[in-house]
Amino acid sequence: MSRVSRLFEMLGVLRARRRPVTALELAQELGVSERSVYRDVETLRVLGAPLDGQAGVGFLLKEGFFLPNFAFSPEEVDALILGLGWVQQRADPAFARSSASALAKIMSSRNDHPTTGDDTPTLVAAASVSERSDPAQAAPLREGIRRRRKVVIIYEDASGAMSERIVWPITIVYFDDVRVLAAWCENRLAFRHFRVDRVRAATVLDERYPERRSALFKRWREQDRDWRSLLTVSDRAQG
Repeated sequence: MSRVSRLFEMLGVLRARRRPVTALELAQELGVSERSVYRDVETLRVLGAPLDGQAGVGFLLKEGFFLPNFAFSPEEVDALILGLGWVQQRADPAFARSSASALAKIMSSRNDHPTTGDDTPTLVAAASVSERSDPAQAAPLREGIRRRRKVVIIYEDASGAMSERIVWPITIVYFDDVRVLAAWCENRLAFRHFRVDRVRAATVLDERYPERRSALFKRWREQDRDWRSLLTVSDRAQG
């Protein structure tokens, strides 16, 4: 992440919080050192950001400071709340935290924010007892997809047999209660589908896979046009 991007990200984090945020919390959120946080805070102050607070206490962005505003219709706001609420309840912990942060940023940036003080949502997402949240292994799989990196997975199939694979992750398909990873498998030299809840370990490698993800995605879609079949395929031993 560039420093400019980090400064905008820091503003987003501070704007989403209603209490002072310590330098340690900001460092953990942004993946930098506390020293870098203090330097960035001073830079933002020089640029005119109204930041209250100090070292050891925390920092708070005063009300009235806005990044570019977003105008959402009531239906759009309902869709965002419902969709991000679904993610918060069903995704892995890292993704759930990101969805909560994203919703806070979106709501705080609205220039049509209600003045009544009533922020009670119109719609609420609720996971049924039968629906499972994603395991922690979903996070490195998403990282591999975003960074176009090969991933080593330990996978347990429906019969309980374990195998180690090197895969090129393409996308994760979200069914109601099952997530399926679509990937090119180096071991089988073919597209394979893996239920994320059966991935026992996932390690992202430094090596990028050679083909563009968009090209892989297109080939995969041409081969598997009916996504509903993925659930059946992923429940079988694919070899």
